[in-house]
Amino acid sequence: MTETIYVSVSANPLDLQAAYDFVTDPEHGAVDVFVGAVRDHHEGQSVSGITYDVHEELAEKIFLKICREAQKKWDGIHIYMSHYKGQLDIGGISVIIAVSSAHRAESFEACRYIIEELKKRAPVWKQEHYEHGPSEWLPGHSLREAVGG
Repeated sequence: MTETIYVSVSANPLDLQAAYDFVTDPEHGAVDVFVGAVRDHHEGQSVSGITYDVHEELAEKIFLKICREAQKKWDGIHIYMSHYKGQLDIGGISVIIAVSSAHRAESFEACRYIIEELKKRAPVWKQEHYEHGPSEWLPGHSLREAVGG
């Protein structure tokens, strides 16, 4: 059986081609790709970069759970989901989600579902580095919620 879900946390640069290659299928006519990148501002402050900290083992379990939920909602989709761990400069890719399906509606909807659930449930935290001022950890996900506590 062909694998239809790939999830990872990586300290290496994320690879768009790897995401596309994983989800392509001759029976699928649609591929939707979401790329999260580091922007140069947040709430009026100039940002020079971000450091992502991730509880890798737990994150990958939650990523897989989210992907399986998506496959139950949109039958037959293929999913690639990878999040970066470490420091990124402006423009650096922090997350890639690719979804393929027979038709475009399913791939768009599933991709949106996956990124929204990742933002709500995954143990991923980010520390913004500002041009003028100290770095700051942004409010993040509670590990207590992730493990059901």
